[in-house]
Amino acid sequence: MKVIFVTTEDELQMCLAIRRAVFMDEQGVSEDEEIDDQDAIGVGHHVLVVDDGGRAVATARYKLYDERTAKIQRVAVLQPYRKYGYGRVVMDAVEQLAARDGFRVAVLDAQCHAEGFYKRLGYETISDTPFLDAGILHVRMNKPIKVSSTVE
Repeated sequence: MKVIFVTTEDELQMCLAIRRAVFMDEQGVSEDEEIDDQDAIGVGHHVLVVDDGGRAVATARYKLYDERTAKIQRVAVLQPYRKYGYGRVVMDAVEQLAARDGFRVAVLDAQCHAEGFYKRLGYETISDTPFLDAGILHVRMNKPIKVSSTVE
């Protein structure tokens, strides 16, 4: 397994292909709601996970929320690869990228069905009630982050 901090257009296109499969094809999110101005090299901060066979299987990104906080978004793992730890790997990678870039808190809007996954990663639910985003119920969650000794 390989973690890539995305720097090329080809890597970004692999991220977008995963998101299309998960959010647009599986969940029915429109392209207008899914693809935005953060989906460009030098703008968004994307992470890609590639399995041992060379297939791009998971992605996430973060953007500036405030001076201390990174907002993690677009966390996606291709359906056949779920339950094998790729979600944890991609979340660790995007948190480490944000921490390396100087952020100390991560915030995210989790789909309600994934709230337990994020709680297991140390996130705390901070919204009082679920809310709709792209027609899907979400809760806001956050956690402190710090740079790991394994990230350069």
